[in-house]
Amino acid sequence: MQNLTPIKNQKVKSEQLIFENIPLADKNWFRTGGNAKFYAEPKNGIEFQQALFFAKEHNQEIFILGKGANILISDNGFDGLVLCPKLNEFEIVQEDNEFALVKSGAGADFSDLINFCLENNIVGLEEFSGIPGTVGGSVFINIHYFEFLLSQFIESAQVIEKSTGAIKTVDKNWFEFGYNYSTLHKDAHYLLNATFKLKKVDDKFAAYSKGRRDEIIRHRQKRYPISGTCGSFFRNFFEHEIPFEICGKKIIFVAYYLDKIGVKGQLKVNDAIVSYQHANMIVNVANAKTADIIELAKNMQKLVYEKFGILPQPECRLIGFKEYPLYPINGPGSIVTETPEPDHWGNL
Repeated sequence: MQNLTPIKNQKVKSEQLIFENIPLADKNWFRTGGNAKFYAEPKNGIEFQQALFFAKEHNQEIFILGKGANILISDNGFDGLVLCPKLNEFEIVQEDNEFALVKSGAGADFSDLINFCLENNIVGLEEFSGIPGTVGGSVFINIHYFEFLLSQFIESAQVIEKSTGAIKTVDKNWFEFGYNYSTLHKDAHYLLNATFKLKKVDDKFAAYSKGRRDEIIRHRQKRYPISGTCGSFFRNFFEHEIPFEICGKKIIFVAYYLDKIGVKGQLKVNDAIVSYQHANMIVNVANAKTADIIELAKNMQKLVYEKFGILPQPECRLIGFKEYPLYPINGPGSIVTETPEPDHWGNL
């Protein structure tokens, strides 16, 4: 990290913890966005508490940044404190012939955790191989791949309360996990570490699991872009949002509708383009700005709505925007007027 100017504050004077005007474009997968007004990389619970105190004392909004794989940052940056946790340690806290409890800091790279487990004949997390992110970000969104959800493996965790800095241990139920959801979305607590209950296996099965990890990564790299993207930009629809059936079934997958309007590898705004590999992924192929990605996403929304009467909403987290930058389902700026008649949905 270069050109970091520490903020002098009596509560953090012994640490070079809080820095000003730090670029964020090199800290997210889209490679866009402005600067953080304040920035910190806490390495333990005490530094995390100090950073929270700083934000409270200076009335600053907080954003927790991991690997930046599922976010789009405003070109104006983030007017507050960005915390990028560097709690990177993991350890086996308990094991027997059948199971192991593995504890990981929130800042650890999830792929490093997978590799650590496999080297110690511990399996389960390899199902999420190739999904970029930290342990904290993965728990936050409850990452998933096919039938597997990360919540299936979580045993307990330590979280820190935003308002007080109090640290407490919680069980799996505390998170209220759902699809792309955990209670961390309420922005009242932040993850410090998580403990996973995983299977202990012999050398032969561990070797098989390493091969499965490699094959999952190969499969993902063939199907999806591997840089310059946030992954899936729009979330899938909920069933109640789909006012029609196709062959007797409501199709909730947003990529289905994006494929039908023919945007894959074609629709673009400057250096932002819809991936040729996946219709629900936007790629910065060179020097796109966040504004380009927003304009492209709005064009995708409008095309889907004009053909099918349904309006995609983002799975990608939108960071630092003063106002919602896309078309909302309702309210100011919405393009939704009324539910279209069936013949407006086009040839399905």
